[in-house]
Amino acid sequence: MDDLQIIELYRQRNENAIRETAAKYGGHCFRIAHQILNSPEDSEECVNDTYLRTWQSIPPARPANLKLFLTKITRNLACNRYNARKSQKRGGGEYTLALEELDEVVADLNNVETEIEKKALSNSLDMFLHSLPQRQCNIFIRRYFYLQSTAEIAEFYGLKESNVLVILSRTRHKLKKHLEREGYFL
Repeated sequence: MDDLQIIELYRQRNENAIRETAAKYGGHCFRIAHQILNSPEDSEECVNDTYLRTWQSIPPARPANLKLFLTKITRNLACNRYNARKSQKRGGGEYTLALEELDEVVADLNNVETEIEKKALSNSLDMFLHSLPQRQCNIFIRRYFYLQSTAEIAEFYGLKESNVLVILSRTRHKLKKHLEREGYFL
């Protein structure tokens, strides 16, 4: 079933929408959650919460890209669950490592004073990503959006893990320079 048909099932409040979503994107959502949470049980619960949140969001939302819509929901739920676990002195997974790598480049978004500034930063990041060669951009997105490990990225592209680390390091350095030119002083 294609994404438009699945979205239409949600709009009709048909429970088959959840089954179709699980069949098509369940594994993808689980991988995203597991990269952050590093716990099969928590990841499965997060995926189930993703289905609930999607059910509650459509309608009124009508996502143009269902996979990206589900990815964002899953990431947000997994990050919230991770932060709750972290406050209880537990943790693990790629989420911490990925955030530590970006700490030197991107300021804490909780300190950004207004939604306008957040939007401007988001637009600046988009502009930066579109300026990169496709493979470099994809590696960056796989690491910092999908939170894949450097070993997984290296395997996917047929590279050595050290090559991926160098690409990510150089890309973070370019991002830092770009943000400084844009007026974001870190």
